Parts: sequence; structure tokens; C-alpha cells
Amino acid sequence: MVRVIGGGLAGCEAAWQLAAAGIECTLYEMKPHKYTPAHHYKGLAELVCSNSLKAARHDSAAGLLKEEMELLGSLIIPCAKANAVEAGGALAVDREKFSDAVTEKIMAEPLINVVEKEIEEIPDGDVIIATGPLTRGGLAESIREKCGDYLSFFDAAAPIVTFESLDKDKVFFASRYDRGDADYINCPMNKEEYLEFYNALITAESAPLKEFDKRNFKVYEGCMPIEVLAKRGEDTMRFGPLKPVGLTDKRTGKRPYAVVQLRKENAEGTLYNLVGFQTNLKFGEQKRVFSKITGLENAEFVRYGVMHRNSFIDSPRLLEPSYCLKNNKNIFFAGQITGVEGYIESAASGIMAGINMARRLKNKPPLILPIDTMIGALTAYISGGCCGEFQPMGCNMGILPELPERIKDKKLKYKTYADRAINSLKAVLESEQIDKF
Repeated sequence: MVRVIGGGLAGCEAAWQLAAAGIECTLYEMKPHKYTPAHHYKGLAELVCSNSLKAARHDSAAGLLKEEMELLGSLIIPCAKANAVEAGGALAVDREKFSDAVTEKIMAEPLINVVEKEIEEIPDGDVIIATGPLTRGGLAESIREKCGDYLSFFDAAAPIVTFESLDKDKVFFASRYDRGDADYINCPMNKEEYLEFYNALITAESAPLKEFDKRNFKVYEGCMPIEVLAKRGEDTMRFGPLKPVGLTDKRTGKRPYAVVQLRKENAEGTLYNLVGFQTNLKFGEQKRVFSKITGLENAEFVRYGVMHRNSFIDSPRLLEPSYCLKNNKNIFFAGQITGVEGYIESAASGIMAGINMARRLKNKPPLILPIDTMIGALTAYISGGCCGEFQPMGCNMGILPELPERIKDKKLKYKTYADRAINSLKAVLESEQIDKF
């Protein structure tokens, strides 16, 4: 008997996969007896923020991810399509009808026993923990005992851009004082450019916090939002994350007035984050303001900065690519608590945790998808593929391995990425050596 803790998207997908493998499980959901500040509806798989599951088209990261999930036998994607509402090119749903549909299917499955009960500690035996970013109380402490400290605070994360979209004629690789390897990309600004950026930043509009976030609001000095830092004075950033000391602009041979540094986000070097640019600005404002930075005029943002209460484990240190703990193969994690960001990303991790729990119980090796699939790339990222401090990541084309050929047309390039991923996944699933369960 496998215990699945959490009746959100990830937990429901995990339980569904276990049942598909012929394995009995108990799905624990604390609603309707207890709700988090973000949850209000009684049903399983409640969507707490947007009702959108992102883009539906094949040549988008989200569309590709949903296709992969369906190939793996997803529960939520068919339920979403059956309860879709008009949303242009996105897959959006009627929240209550979607939740009801998932709940009905879970309740009707004889191998899934749903128990409405709050779990206060990790139980013995085989367990999948899919309790989301608002995990708290006794269970949070139990996780901490098993995993050590894991992040649980108001986190202001920096935006991430693709390397390909940077203006290579304006930026340069260098380390400060030429010490060590030239690991940073530097975006130099003269005084006029800096002041234009500074004035845009201090007048930009911030995103509102949710009510339950406001009640517990706390920002650490180490992750101070860049707009808050900027408002402390015109030169504050130049003595902080934008200090030009020890750097020489290759174009002028002189020290810049200010420098924004970008640090590699993934091992492949396709993604870079803006160092020190944790922010709570609205997404549209981030695009407008940060595009004023030299070399970022046409930058493609694959993740905007966010600021919210976020609980997630240090997955690169703790998790195997199968989603089980490295030091305890009976315990799997799934959903946003692993560091994937977003509805469908959470659900996809639940699919993989369920499949790999089933395979372990059947004495089969874990199913680790190729990194040229979106699920495989996300899995690789959270289980050791990030560089520097671990931060949550959603699906995006930037985490996929580069194509062997350069394709300038963005739509064609993304279609090529998606075609490659689907063919790769089909090849794995059709292999005589590897089956799903």
C-alpha cells in the first residue's frame, strides 16, 4: 500500500499512475476539514491562482509539456480539455467543473482510497509527498527532520533570460579583476544609460501580494528586491550588484559607470539569471524596465522575477532523478515542493513520481526521460542540473539541449524542439527494453 499525501494536481497524478500500474494506494487530502489560506473549494486538484494551464500549441513549452503528459497517461490534461473555457491559444478551465471531474475519476478508481485527513508526519513505508508550496505544521517539521533545512520564506527570485537572445556585440564575458574563469556575462552601462534605467526602475509598478502573504511578509537582506534597493539612493545599486569595480568594457577599454552581471543558470549555458535582480515588479514592468539594460534590449525572459512564500526542498542535493530521496528510496516527492514551478509542471512531476514508485515496487529500474523532452529537462534541472542557488523552474524551451543546427525563425525553432521531444519520448515508450511499468 502506497500513501500519497496531498490531493492537488501532483498527488492526483501520482495516485492515478499507481492505479494504472495495478498498485493500491491511499490518497490523503485534508480538505474539507482544513484549508490553507489559498484553498477554498472542496474538490481535489483545486486551481488556486489562475485558471489557465498555459499555451496549448505544439510549438510552445507548455503545449509540449501537455503533449508529453498525455503520452504518459495523464489524468488532469483530459479532464482539463473536457472542461475548457475560451482562452485564445491557452488551455483554461472552469475551475469547479475541472476539480469535480478529477475528483469523480479519482473516487471511481477502485485502487485509490481517498482519506480526508491531515497528515502531521511522514508515515513509515512507501510514500509520495505532494503537499505543495504551502506545506506547514507537523508535516513540514517531519520533512525538515528527513531533509534538513529547506527553503520556506518570502523569496524574491531573479529573472532568467536565454543566452541566445543577448546582444553579443554589447555584452562581454569576464570575471572581476580577471580572477578565475570568465564565468559572468557583463552588461556595461554609461552614466546616461544607467540613469535612464534607474529612473524607470524606481517608478515601476510592483505586483500586489496576496492577503495571506501580507500577513507573514518578511524579506531577507540577502534577497532584497532590486527596486527596493534602488529606492535607497541613486548610487546604491552601483555600490551593490551593479558595481563596476574590477571590470573593463571591452568596447571602450575603460571601466563602465555600472555593470549588470548575468550568471549561468543551467549546466548547458543556455539560460542566465540577472545577478542581484530579485524583484516583485509586475511581469510587464520587468520586461519594459530590464530591457533598458545594455545587451538585454531584445532579451527573451523565460522566467520573470517573483516574490512569494515558497516552501521547497533542496532537490538537487536530496532527490534522485526518479523523484525519490537519495537516502531513503521509500520516500518520493512530487509537485511544487520539489522546485518545479506551475500547475502542469507540478502535475508532470506527479506522473513521474507515480510511475517510478510503481517501477520500484515491481523491481524495475526507474524511468528517466531523455533531457531533450520537457519532462526530462525539468527533472534533470531539479535533480542537479542547476548552477548556483537552487530556485524553482517552470517549463521553457531554454532548458532543452540546443539543436544541432541554428534556426533563426523562432516559431520553426520551437516546433523543431517540440518535434524532437515528442519523437524522443515515443521512442522511449515504444522501446522493447523500457516499458512504462
